[in-house]
Formats: sequence, C-alpha cells, structure tokens
Amino acid sequence: MANFYLDNPSLKHHLHHPLMKRIVELRERNYTDAEKYDYAPFNFEDAIDSYAKVMEIVGEITGDVIAPNAEAVDAHGPTLSNNRVQYAPGTVENLNAAIQGGVMGLTMPRRYNGLNFPTLTFIMASDMAARADAGFATLWALQDCAETLYEFGDEAQRRAFLPRVCAGETMSMDLTEPDAGSDLQAVMLKATFDEANDCWRLNGVKRFISNGDADIHLVLARSEEGTKDARGLSMFIYDKRDGGVNVRRIENKMGIKGSPTCELTYKNAKAQLCGSRRLGLIKYVMSLMNGARLGIMAQATGISEATYREAVAYAKDRKQFGKAIIEFPAIYEMIADIKAKLDASRGILYETSRFVDMYKTLEDIERERKLDAGEKEELKKYRKLADAFTPLGKAMTTEYANQNAYDCIQIHGGSGFMKDYPCERYYRDARITNIYEGTTQLQVVAAIRHVLTGTYLSQMKAYQEEITAPELAGLKARLAKLVDIYERLIPEVADTKDNEYIDFQARRLVDCTGYIVLSYLLLLDTQRNPEAFRDSAEVYIHSAEAEVKKINDFITGFDMDSLKYYKKQLRITGIS
Repeated sequence: MANFYLDNPSLKHHLHHPLMKRIVELRERNYTDAEKYDYAPFNFEDAIDSYAKVMEIVGEITGDVIAPNAEAVDAHGPTLSNNRVQYAPGTVENLNAAIQGGVMGLTMPRRYNGLNFPTLTFIMASDMAARADAGFATLWALQDCAETLYEFGDEAQRRAFLPRVCAGETMSMDLTEPDAGSDLQAVMLKATFDEANDCWRLNGVKRFISNGDADIHLVLARSEEGTKDARGLSMFIYDKRDGGVNVRRIENKMGIKGSPTCELTYKNAKAQLCGSRRLGLIKYVMSLMNGARLGIMAQATGISEATYREAVAYAKDRKQFGKAIIEFPAIYEMIADIKAKLDASRGILYETSRFVDMYKTLEDIERERKLDAGEKEELKKYRKLADAFTPLGKAMTTEYANQNAYDCIQIHGGSGFMKDYPCERYYRDARITNIYEGTTQLQVVAAIRHVLTGTYLSQMKAYQEEITAPELAGLKARLAKLVDIYERLIPEVADTKDNEYIDFQARRLVDCTGYIVLSYLLLLDTQRNPEAFRDSAEVYIHSAEAEVKKINDFITGFDMDSLKYYKKQLRITGIS
C-alpha cells in the first residue's frame, strides 16, 4: 500500500515549522472550540497530531486510489451528455474516496462542518494530489473557492453553501470569456436584477472554466449597465440546482485531462450577489485568484515530486554500457537539479502558505473583534509578504515543474516520448501550470512592484539574520554576495525612470529575486534538517550563483539603445 504522506519526510518537515505554533493559536482562538466539538484540539500538540493523522488519510487516498487511476483517467477523460459533464470513472472513484475519507472542506470552520485546519494543510493535500494526478488536483484545489465565499458572502450564504462543500460538492470560478482572458475587466456576461423574483439573472458565455459543471459556481459578471471597466463588475453565486447554465463543450486539452475545462452558456440563470456590487474584480477576484495561484504552486510542486521519483526509478533500472545510467555524471547532474528545484519549490510553497495563514486568520479575527497593536502589525507584515510571495512562488514553481518534466523525459530517452511511462503525462500536465490563473509574464507584472519597493530585499536580509548554524556560514556568506549584487541591480534598472525599459528587464529582476529567496529558504530548511536538505542547498545555490551572474552581466552590459533591435523584430515580421 502506498502512502504519499508517510513516504515523503519533506511534508512532515514543513508541518512542524516554528511559525505553525502561532498559526494554530490564532486559528483555534486559543483552543476554545474544544468546549463545543469533541474533535477540536485542546492544545498545539493535539492540533498538529490531528493534522498529521488527516494528512496520512490523504496520503493513503492519493497513493492507493488516485495515483492508480491516473492513467485511465488521462486516457478516458470527461465526456459530455445532454449538456452535462460526466467525469471519467476513475475521477468519480477519486471524489468518492475523498468524501468517504472525510477530507473535504479541510479549512472551513467547524460550524459549517469543516475541520478548521490551516491553509497549509489544504496545500499539503493538494501537493500530494498533484503528485498522484495533476488533473484531479485541479478539481481538489477548486474547493478553495469556498474561502472566498466564506470571506465575502453573508451568513445565510455561508450556511447554505459551505456545508455542501464540506460534504463533497464541487466548485468552480467562472471568470474567463471568449474576449476576456487575462484582461478580466473586459468581462461582459450580463447580470440583471429580477425584481419579481428577488434574484439576479445571468446571461452570456464563459470559456476555459475548470470543472465548469460544478455544483456551486462563483461568477464574475457585469452588473452595472453601460460600464466597460472593472468598476461595473460584481461577484455572484450560481447554484447548479437552479438550472440555467449548460455546458456547450468540453475543451480537448493537452493535459490535466481529468479536469473538464468547459465553455458555458448562461441563459437567464438565477444567481445571488456575493458581497457588494462593483467590487467583483477589484476585491473579490483578486482574493479568489491568489488562492488559486497558491493551489497551482502546490500542483506544480506535486508534479515535480512525481518527475523526480520517476527519473530516479528509471535511471536506477536502465542499464547502458554495463552500468545503471544514474551512475553517469550527465544523468546524476540532471537528477540532482530536479531534486534541488523540487525542494526549493516546496520551500516557497509552504512559506507562502504560512504567510497566507497568518494574514487570513488575523483578518478573520478582525471580523470578530478589534485587533491589538501587535496583531495589527502582524496582519500588515504577513499580508504584504503573502502579496509578494504568491506571484514569485507561482512563477518559480511552475517554471520548475516544466523544466523538471522536460528533464525527466530526457533521462528516459526515446522511452520518455512513449506512453509506456508516466513522464510524458507529467510533461503535458505541467505545461498549463505556468499559463492558467496568470501566465509567468503576468506574475512578473505583480512581483516587480515588490522588487522596486524593497519587499523582497528586506525579507532576504531577515532570512540572513535567521541563519545561525556555524556549518552553514560558508553558504550564508555566498548568499550575502548575491544579495549585494541584487541590491545594486535594482537601481541600475529603476533609476532610468524609463517604464518600457523597466518592463523589459522585469523578468530578469524577478528571476534574480527568486533564485536568492529560494536559496535562503533551502538554507533555512537545511538549518532545521541538514540531512534532508543540505545536498539540495549546495546544488541549488551553486546554480543560483551562475544565474544571478548571468542576469547581472546582461543588465549591467545592456545599452538602452539596444531596445530598438528587439522592437525591430516586430517590424520585420509585419507585426508592428
């Protein structure tokens, strides 16, 4: 029997991070729920023990049910019948196993039949689910839409919908339209108020909707007549039980085939306003997408875990020239790089999760009572860090998932191009991760502000202070030199005051940020668990030094007049 929690010590390592004590204290309101619910923890140790036991259940479901079903789900996929989605048989089995295991609605408060677990545990479950089947991980991660409903819905909506999610009903976020992809302020699905029936009606088309035939939908629609910008958009809750939405088609995708990506037609569909009018994109979708991006970071990390294990297994088994190919430097270097990127990805995934847990929990407490001065400072600090680390983490982990899947196939050689091995599925599944919920290029747009304002630099220096183990002094000193380079590069670009040039160099600055931040996180993991992380820290930091040097050479040696040659390419091709 396989268990994807018990066979991966990295997960237990991150579950026992020092900040977890503060997160649990806040989440449990000093353990007052223990008086009302017999399954609520009575102290920190009891809480962590509960988390670990539930993660073991998730590990068993992902290892024994979801992973064995993955190939069949990929081959079969969902189908469309009478405008309704029929999941692949394996997907139905997966969902039933999760429901019967009691692991749906992990983060929802107990009063809505949830377990009141931290976001980190939900992300850990998503990490394991993606290792098993990245397509199912998409369905799983969409539970996070319940967080937005909890945060912005009214109490009647919470009581109506959240227990259903905890019982296993599925969710979707209906944002994209044929003419509104990344530019969501162009959304035109129309919402009109039906006074006779005291409800809203939705009409229009949504496209590229993951799990589009879900039970409960959060829908971005234009509620203000005559508007064309973000201020005319509101968020709505659509209940599939009410009818009015049909699936026009299921997209024929490259990967994540277990998750049906749908085109939907709304025809006078009944809906409820979620929150206040006009804040749909400005406030609610931003929250929704940040949660989704964290889920995709987990998906990418799970894929990286799968590629690493598959690469090692094949390289140990495959013999060439009288020995296993893992003994050849060209192969063991690739495997070491995959492992280093995996460990670095997991570092920023769980660091971001902890930041999100801190600020989201404090925001929730603020809705109950006034925060004291210390709590207000914590909220401000962790909200800013979560805002900075989410786009950085999404960019780095998803690019690494693609690189790792590529290298895993390369290690397999010609066999990797065939469907005989799962690495070709990992390759196809990974490709969406740095596209949906904002491409890497859009993550750079979000992250560059924190580069220029010093958020990342300040955190790098905070990490530098945390590294105190004498045996890590050499690596710490090497990272300090990278920070010096980084600190000089920022004004090199920013002081030009040329927005086009800053945009041109933004990807390099954000990549440089990522290499250094992930290096520090690996070093901090090494300080807590040297046996598990020292090798990855050495490998990753060595590569980071080379990458930062390359970026430094490009930026410092770049003549701004050279931009014309990049733009000239557009004229040559007739694009501009």
